[in-house]
Amino acid sequence: QVQLAESGGGLVQPGGSLRVSCAVSGSIFRFYNMGWYRQAPGKQRELVALISKSGSTNYADSVKGRFTISRDNAKNTVYLQMNSLKPEDTAVYYCKAENIATMKDYWGQGTQVTVSS
Repeated sequence: QVQLAESGGGLVQPGGSLRVSCAVSGSIFRFYNMGWYRQAPGKQRELVALISKSGSTNYADSVKGRFTISRDNAKNTVYLQMNSLKPEDTAVYYCKAENIATMKDYWGQGTQVTVSS
């Protein structure tokens, strides 16, 4: 079974930066599309960023120009670099792995990101 282990969440001031990581085990990482989602209190989970196995990316309009998704296939890890953070970025951030062959999704446990002064 595919397992996702997230880390890097925490408290940061507005305008600050934070990088969250997601390490994938149990399968061949390079055969998976990866993504970051977030869920704020009282809201539905929403897409933040996607990165395909070939490295192409897609971002939500709300984070374009501020967030960068990347992957290191040698480390089986996907990252989300978050810059110029705003209070409205506060949410639980979830990592997702998509099996390219089966289209089945696997989710991490989530990591809390809080942007506050």
